[in-house]
Amino acid sequence: MKLILFDVDGTLVDSQHIIVAAMTHAYAAHGLAGPPPEAVRAIIGLSLPHAIGKLSAGQDHPIDALVAAYKEAFSVMRAAGEWTPALYPGARAAIDALRQRDDVVLGVATGKSRRGVAAMIEQHGLENVFFTIQTADTSPSKPHPGMVLTAMSETGIAPEDTVVVGDTVFDMSMARAAGAHAIGVAWGYHPVADLHEAGAHHVVDDFAALDPALTALWPDAALLSVPVAKTSTSHA
Repeated sequence: MKLILFDVDGTLVDSQHIIVAAMTHAYAAHGLAGPPPEAVRAIIGLSLPHAIGKLSAGQDHPIDALVAAYKEAFSVMRAAGEWTPALYPGARAAIDALRQRDDVVLGVATGKSRRGVAAMIEQHGLENVFFTIQTADTSPSKPHPGMVLTAMSETGIAPEDTVVVGDTVFDMSMARAAGAHAIGVAWGYHPVADLHEAGAHHVVDDFAALDPALTALWPDAALLSVPVAKTSTSHA
């Protein structure tokens, strides 16, 4: 059995716009200048307290209050339908192909809350796809390996048969710290060079390239039984 753990923001869905908007609102609600969008994109993937802590490093900011304001703003925007993070091109086809395999277990490892993951799954009709879902609610923030270690424990799958697919150095470092494989994606929020430096075994340019990357990791397992059409992707 092979365990494939997907990051969410920047890997499966392009959520940068609602995240930047909610972060800007949170800081403004406390009379603070919001961090620039590029700074917000750089911390996507971390659990919220760690992310805001990094954005406010060296400043006397009310971290807990900013976290609460962000959560409220994000929930309001999502409920109002102001921002609807879309799946990246090819994501659905890749997931559908993988879920047909009897020798593959799919999971999620994300800095989002369990509630946020549930909303994403409902929005995109991904119910009953992910066997293990690891979130910031119950695990230490990336790059701590806790999410991967727990997912492997839940599934009984070994590190050498596990891979994390993500767009940030946090994902790559988390995977390597857990002894698992790491595949970076080029369409997310961290530069490709940084993904390689953080230990990515492969970096793919689109979801069509995921099959060859998985085959390179596990030459004896042709993981994608259904071809995934090559599609263009938008880079952040």
